[in-house]
Order: sequence, then structure tokens, then C-alpha cells
Amino acid sequence: MDTPDGFKAELIRGKIVVSPFSRLRYSRPMRLLREQLQSHVPEGHFADTSPFLFRFPDAKRGYGPDLYVADEAAFEEDGLHADGAALSLVGEFTSVSTKDADWKEKLDVYGRLVPIYLVVDMQDAEITCFHDPSPHGYRARTTVSFGEALRVPAPFDFALDTAF
Repeated sequence: MDTPDGFKAELIRGKIVVSPFSRLRYSRPMRLLREQLQSHVPEGHFADTSPFLFRFPDAKRGYGPDLYVADEAAFEEDGLHADGAALSLVGEFTSVSTKDADWKEKLDVYGRLVPIYLVVDMQDAEITCFHDPSPHGYRARTTVSFGEALRVPAPFDFALDTAF
């Protein structure tokens, strides 16, 4: 889908939702998080913030995460949408307009497939790591305030510096 400059589109609750890219103040935390992740990605994966849509056919959803770690092989296909199964981590940075979807719907969809889901709550200055996905959603979570170390489990297995 072609969107106006500065906007991205996602399929949320059966509707195409067009929203602006993140605020400028989100750039530093996104960059610092991506840089830390890049040193710990699984073999053949990479961390990025490029605007790509990942499809989740079982949930009839498609999301464009703020930050992701994905298998490079997923980008060798033709087409416009990568397979959500290629994701090893997703990071969503909340905003007033997306916070509900990040904490509810995306948590449910990612929690059935994606090994690690980081919710960077920009309004509450906290970061939550969900992990251990199952057919019923994530089985584990840890939340810390910005400035505290956050353990990111396998396949990354490192302490994330959240002093953004």
C-alpha cells in the first residue's frame, strides 16, 4: 500500500490504519535499542527500523513494527510483505494513539509466534519484555523503569541498557 510521506499503514482489527511515523524524540531510544540488539541477534538475522509490513495470516493481521529483528532470508522473496514467522524480536514504542493496540492486540498476535516482544512505553518511561510465546500468548514478562537493566532472554541473552 502506498502511503503519504511520513506515514505507515498496518492492518489492525480488520481495518487498514494509517498513522504517522514516530515522533523525533523516539529516534534516540530506537537507535540505541537497535544498536544494542545488533550485537546479540541470532545467526542470519538483523535488527532494523525500516518500515516493512509483516503478515500474520492466522490472525488476519499485518503489522509494521517500530523496530524488529528478522531472518535475512525473509527479504529475499518477491512481494511487499514479509512473513511474521521470520521475526525473532519486535519492539513497539507506544504513543497516545497506538498504546492500546501495542498492549492488547499486538501483544496477543505477537505472543503466539514472536520469541521476544519489547513494549517501550514512552508515556510511563518503562520497558516490558514479553517472552516464551505459546498458542495462548506469552507465558513470561519483565518490566523495568527506564535506566534499569532489562534481561532479554534467548535467543538474545543479554542485559539491555535502558538509559535512553
